[in-house]
Amino acid sequence: METIHYISSELLSLEIVNDILTQDKKLALSEEARANIEKCRTYLDEKMKSNNDPIYGINTGFGSLYNVKISNENLSQLQENLVKSHACGTGEEVPEAIVKIMLLLKIQSLSYGHSGVQLETVERLIDFYNNDIFPVVYTLGSLGASGDLAPLAHLSLPLLGEGEVNMDGFRQPAQKVLDKMGWKPIIMKSKEGLALLNGTQFMSAYGVYVLLKSVKYSYLADVIGAISLEGFDGRIEPFNELIHMVRPHKGQIVTARRFNELLEDSEIIAQAKQHVQDPYSFRCIPQVHGATKDTIDYVKKVFRTEINSVTDNPNIFIESDQIISGGNFHGQPLALTLDFLGIALAELGSISERRTYQLISGLRGLPPFLVSNPGLNSGFMIPQYTAASIVSQNKQLATPASIDSIVSSNGQEDHVSMGANAATKALRIIENLERILAIELMNASQALEFRRPLKSSDFLEMFIKSYREEVPLVTEDRILHYDIENTIGFLNNLQIDEVVFE
Repeated sequence: METIHYISSELLSLEIVNDILTQDKKLALSEEARANIEKCRTYLDEKMKSNNDPIYGINTGFGSLYNVKISNENLSQLQENLVKSHACGTGEEVPEAIVKIMLLLKIQSLSYGHSGVQLETVERLIDFYNNDIFPVVYTLGSLGASGDLAPLAHLSLPLLGEGEVNMDGFRQPAQKVLDKMGWKPIIMKSKEGLALLNGTQFMSAYGVYVLLKSVKYSYLADVIGAISLEGFDGRIEPFNELIHMVRPHKGQIVTARRFNELLEDSEIIAQAKQHVQDPYSFRCIPQVHGATKDTIDYVKKVFRTEINSVTDNPNIFIESDQIISGGNFHGQPLALTLDFLGIALAELGSISERRTYQLISGLRGLPPFLVSNPGLNSGFMIPQYTAASIVSQNKQLATPASIDSIVSSNGQEDHVSMGANAATKALRIIENLERILAIELMNASQALEFRRPLKSSDFLEMFIKSYREEVPLVTEDRILHYDIENTIGFLNNLQIDEVVFE
């Protein structure tokens, strides 16, 4: 039996979205959502019969053309023209996993009954989602202000039988897929194109995707950092709860507690130490990793609000008999938080690379570059270069996009969020963090072998044993590119959902 998630007014949380995606649930409209959509559409149809006043985006042009009145017989053509004319995206294709989230979030936003779309339009979007038909969307083109206009136009084109989709593993014309499925193109009614194109679902989908990876890699940064601490013969005292209770940031406390759990009963951490202090990249893990945890927690709250919101324009309020033009499509809340998240993730990578550097430095009884017979063997010399170059790129990517703005639409849209650029940058940063942590794991697991016969904790030994099935110990020089890629694959494939959302 297929598992179904019913679209309703129930709040979507990050946990629920993750469950929908990982369990590959199908979507369906609840009776509540169906009634909301139909009631709003009926209201708008009746309103247009009795009203000749200009209502932005419904019987007027768009943007700076807001004062151009459109006759009733051209309202459907107006919406279709809008979708086609705004499909100006370029650059790389948006990954299918993110397009899938875009569809989910657009369906959710349209289901509240404030957007005026037809029921069949929303149902067709659900058909796309349930049949893994993913419109081809491009990464470049949104200013993150009038909604994600260009990306959402490309998301909407297949409703008209226009544009392209990815289905069955290859890219093909949307009309060909509609024919195959026996579906007719949607004939748009007043306001529908605007409801589809206005909205923050491009930024939001990227944010949700990055957040899901962020909570996972925040946890893995702790696990890998603990292995590094063992490999470096580090001290446990900086993780003592007493330190953190007198500076009680939540993330800091959680990190310190986790390290004590990860290192429980470790012979290495328990042995007498010859050094009094560790470098900051080890000693300050609770403070640095913890700050990133707190950032992720804050960003989750912002995105939880956003993905449960109506973000198109104008908004229809049946009870008060009003159609109000406002600015819920403006991406400023997302732009700021995506920049904040990018900075926090970049810092996880920065401190990770410093631990890698310490491990290869020939300190504390470790051989230079973590290999026997250094000189003949370069060992782990160059992976640190790679990590350093990625960290440097992340510093550049972490420069905020949200501090920028540029005028568009003849000055009508005179302040924009640039949240779409913040979103695509955040994805690149988390993917880079993945690579940096993979390199640290390679080094940390190698360093741990020089502490034998002492053992680490049962959990970390089990983790390393699993890792060694994918990436064997380095005894002499080999092509480490493959080790990096296999380590990334190992981390990607880890299932740690039970700790991700704490």
